[in-house]
Amino acid sequence: MIDSRTVPFAALVLRVTMGALFLAHAWLKIAVFTPAGTAAFFGKLGLPPALAYVVIAAEALGGLALILGVWTRVVALAFIPILIGAIVTAHSTAFFFSAPGGGWEFPAFWAIALVVQALIGDGAYALRATPAIGRFVQVPT
Repeated sequence: MIDSRTVPFAALVLRVTMGALFLAHAWLKIAVFTPAGTAAFFGKLGLPPALAYVVIAAEALGGLALILGVWTRVVALAFIPILIGAIVTAHSTAFFFSAPGGGWEFPAFWAIALVVQALIGDGAYALRATPAIGRFVQVPT
């Protein structure tokens, strides 16, 4: 049974937490690795180095959008390809995130959490709500 009284707050907690994590990852790429260093890393992975700047911008702007609750469903779905890219390239060598070089366990869980966010919606205190997925797909209640 779903408690409709608490779901908006669950969505809020999930939304703000993921937004903060994306901001933290953007800040890591800016302040610690530097944008140029991140671009070089992307190049080593066989990706276009310019893609690093797109990812940094997406993490910063999308993270802020999630925290504020601006087009949450759209932003959550837009982040999924970034995480799939991380799984396929940077974290493809092992399952556990603690493995040398990282693993794909954390980005996979994060991608699934984004799907959950897109399904449950913006939650409480969102500034700009996105249309319900049920408008486009019949979801059993």
